Amino acid sequence: MPEQQYDLIIIGGGMVGSTLAAGLADTDLKVALVEGCAPTAFTPSQDYDLRVSALSPASQTILQNLGCWQGIVQRRMCPYRHMRVWETHGAGDTRFDSQDIESAALGHIVENRIVQLALWDKLEKQPNLTLFCPARPVEIHYTGQGSQVVLNDGQTLKGTLLVGADGGRSAVRKAANIGVQAEDYPQQALILSVETDYPQQNITWQHFTPSGPQAFLPLCGQRASLVWYNSPQAVKRLLRLDDESLLAALHNSFPPELGRINRLVQRGSFPLRRQHALRYSKQGVVLIGDAAHTIHPLAGQGVNIGLLDAAALVDALKQALEQKRSVADTQVLAGYERSRRQHNQSTLLAMDLIYRTFGNDRPALHLLRNLGLQLVQKATPVRTLAMRTAMGMISGLPALARTKTQQV
Repeated sequence: MPEQQYDLIIIGGGMVGSTLAAGLADTDLKVALVEGCAPTAFTPSQDYDLRVSALSPASQTILQNLGCWQGIVQRRMCPYRHMRVWETHGAGDTRFDSQDIESAALGHIVENRIVQLALWDKLEKQPNLTLFCPARPVEIHYTGQGSQVVLNDGQTLKGTLLVGADGGRSAVRKAANIGVQAEDYPQQALILSVETDYPQQNITWQHFTPSGPQAFLPLCGQRASLVWYNSPQAVKRLLRLDDESLLAALHNSFPPELGRINRLVQRGSFPLRRQHALRYSKQGVVLIGDAAHTIHPLAGQGVNIGLLDAAALVDALKQALEQKRSVADTQVLAGYERSRRQHNQSTLLAMDLIYRTFGNDRPALHLLRNLGLQLVQKATPVRTLAMRTAMGMISGLPALARTKTQQV
């Protein structure tokens, strides 16, 4: 079977890899997108997926500029306008309101699959894109002068630039011999899709307890996603419970703000890991999203910084085309890395600091936490800055993440 030649081979067609491919749809670049599993088609009667994301306004703008946001709106998503953070047995209680910064919403809770489907709606119409799915690489041969990818069906792809959008255990990163700094957190996340007694809410909250945070993410109607951070042993024990016993554990452990849970729909868990690649690029290879960094999901920033990665790489590659430079040029890829690494590193450190500060029950830190939450609540400029940062309203946004007004 002859080799197929591409300018870019993107390994990973999830939200981040598909955003990169969609962002290059208006270029002459010949792009291959390799994904192991196609997202299941959407019908309104389907139960909610376990994996959901809190998309920031910056991520919404990226998807709007790509013409994909309407595909999410036509399926389903839930806006939230308020956010609350508080601690058990403490006086600290911080509330955020989108009206304080004259925004319609702080973000939207969307199933990951629906974001992917909305992006694939566009990808399937692009003449410069070839989608290989279901397909997975069984061999990746990286060289600075190009890469060869052998798929499980025997097809061989050859590309000028190899892009790793294949998650925290990236095969691309391994093939390029790029190391990581990594640490496993001593907690896991139990995720639950539930049917609530309360009607649809427009608030997301995070409640800190000595054993770990508890989070509520609103979905449409009387549905919600819950995240319960706890020790691996506790999560394993909770997963083994029958529905009635797990419901009782939720009602006993979660705050009254949760209300009554009428039904458990799905359950699952995942480990928590902080990881940052030592570099994002080398000649002919580049990493985006979880392949470059994974963070604690406390504030739901993982997918948002991943989408900003994709948008920044689109900028860098389009600039390379304008300057008639190779998309594999080290200076082109280093420019992308400079534009993203500091912001990603700051976000990783911020999430780690929050985890360690609220995960420690020492009296001095307990007092400090409550004073900090009270300060944020009382100091409007601090609260506004925190909201704008979480919403992706930062300086130096990639072109795809800027609204038309910001682009003028």
